[in-house]
Amino acid sequence: MGKRTKWQEKDTSQLVVLARSREGGGEGGSGNGKGKGRLVEPGEETRPKNLDLNDDTLLESISFSEKPKSSTDVLDENSLPPSLAELDPGNQPKLDPLDSIILLSLASSITNTSPQNGLTREETLPYATRVLEGGSSNWQVYTQALLVRSRIEGYRSRTAERGLLQLQALVDQVIADTAGDGSTDTASGEGSAPTFLPRPQEEDSAPASERLRYVFQLCAPTRWELESELAQTWVKLGGLRSALDIYERLQMWAEVALCYAATEREDKAKRVVRKQLFHATDGNDDAAAEDDKWEGAPRDPAPADAPRLYCILGDIDQDPEMYEKAWEVSGNRYARAQRSLGRHWYSQKNFVKSANAYSKSLRVSQLNQQSWFALGCALLELSEFERAVEAFTRVVQLDDNDAEAWSNLAAALLRLESKGDGAVTEAPAPKLDDEEDDPNHIDITKPSRDPQQHRRDALKALKRAAHLQFDNYRIWDNLLTVAASLAPPSHTDIITAQRRIIDLRGKTDGEQCVDAAILDALVRDIITSEEDGYDPSKPGPARMLVRMVDEAVVPLITGSRALWNIVARLALWRRRPQQALDAHEKAWRAVTSRPGWEAGTTDGGEKAWNEVVDATIELVDAYESLGPMERTEGLSAGSGEVVMRDWKFKARSAIKGICSRGKDTWEGTEGWERLREALAELKGN
Repeated sequence: MGKRTKWQEKDTSQLVVLARSREGGGEGGSGNGKGKGRLVEPGEETRPKNLDLNDDTLLESISFSEKPKSSTDVLDENSLPPSLAELDPGNQPKLDPLDSIILLSLASSITNTSPQNGLTREETLPYATRVLEGGSSNWQVYTQALLVRSRIEGYRSRTAERGLLQLQALVDQVIADTAGDGSTDTASGEGSAPTFLPRPQEEDSAPASERLRYVFQLCAPTRWELESELAQTWVKLGGLRSALDIYERLQMWAEVALCYAATEREDKAKRVVRKQLFHATDGNDDAAAEDDKWEGAPRDPAPADAPRLYCILGDIDQDPEMYEKAWEVSGNRYARAQRSLGRHWYSQKNFVKSANAYSKSLRVSQLNQQSWFALGCALLELSEFERAVEAFTRVVQLDDNDAEAWSNLAAALLRLESKGDGAVTEAPAPKLDDEEDDPNHIDITKPSRDPQQHRRDALKALKRAAHLQFDNYRIWDNLLTVAASLAPPSHTDIITAQRRIIDLRGKTDGEQCVDAAILDALVRDIITSEEDGYDPSKPGPARMLVRMVDEAVVPLITGSRALWNIVARLALWRRRPQQALDAHEKAWRAVTSRPGWEAGTTDGGEKAWNEVVDATIELVDAYESLGPMERTEGLSAGSGEVVMRDWKFKARSAIKGICSRGKDTWEGTEGWERLREALAELKGN
């Protein structure tokens, strides 16, 4: 148990590595503490400087809580051995260098065999922390531990600065230790790297024998690899100028061009790339001017990274010919060239060429998820729904958590079904280059015994997409539509989707977020299927529906006659006539309160008047059928009291009120006559 932040009050569980070396093994790695060639006396430890975090929230290290002396440990088969149980997690002894190397190797093994995510980094950090906090008598081992920690800290905003500065300090120290070796880059003046940190101290350095003692066990990166990693870190944090200086010194021209392009210096980037691919414009490379555009003949042989350089040039100029050249130079093996070509043609709305390009790239790199996704989108545009289903299936096989791919897969399956059901003969779809000779092509056009199989598969895909993007109301809306279109409909999925849509859009859209047509069909279907009536103690779709309507739908209704009619039908099925009659009255008020129907000034004209007439007659019928019924709810339930004693008076008043309001405009119309007939029937009764 311990704390990680300065303001943390409660101790929480911490992942920590407890380790100690075998006693008598020594710390020099040779078993006697006097390794051959050791130039550092016992007690004189050389190591790179371990920079402080200096954060306003995080502690420099975990503050472990003290173990109560009176506590009783319960031992089991997984308990720690006594030699480790007595260790203080915050003050562990120094490890033998080989033991430290084992811990760092374990961290590397976890990183290499686990997904690259936050959990993996949290799992590997304690190994590096154990090596650092215990210290090490070997300079290179300590350096490797600092490097591992710097890589992990680069992913967190609060530790990214320390990770970058620590990596910069390591690079500076390595350069300082190797600059005096008489190397050729030092002689030419290229050995000094720009840095803003103080010059490394002599006590932070180590002789070559100290640095190289465990070089094979550690698999430590070279100086140039370290500098390249530092430049990549600078790019991630936006320090393009610092990264550019490093890349130029390392002659990594592709990265140099990318840095120039990112700083809006495309002309300079093009010259850098073309200089590697082409000769000078006048053919004389040695006498070429600094502003030469290097438009001469292509170099023969081309540089090793020519395909990538051609693609970078194509990105800058938006020239598809450069992508084709990159594909040709690579011997049709550089998948990035065809991906860039496919992206270019897709942006130009040339979906046939785009699909062909992505197909070629996937022949080389079949595990590229983005390429499969882009291919599926292009095939959807071409109405090649069978192959689109195949492409999006590959995407979700590679990444089961891609909600957009699941949603597109559902769309392709639905379009595939509609295409198969239609009897209209369409023009044949454009044929793609790889349609015949693709060994991985899957034929999914075989007839299925279940005519709704594609629709059911689409529903499964949408449910997975909704699970991944729980707050995306569009996916839930599609799920609602597909679930309602099945025969028989999926009641549970309809209710779940509609309830989630209300939760997401109810506050902004109000009653508009409720699909009245689907809800009405659902209510009718459940009422028909439940032959024994409504039982509130019985779990299932019926109880889910009632709870959704009472808790979510009714509070949203403001002016929807259809929704109030649904509420009335559901209340009548639940044997609540009073509630049903109240819903009918609210449905009638929702229609009659709309302005303009009396004079026909609304957009609907006579249609609006006829809707008012229909609502009025429905209300009169509800008064006639529900008014004389016995109350079954409230305090008067079981007392024999009827729902509404004066139902005839209210029915006549409703008809007379509508007639008086619409007399000047609608007298003599069909709707007017219907009202007069209903009023006459009431008087006759």
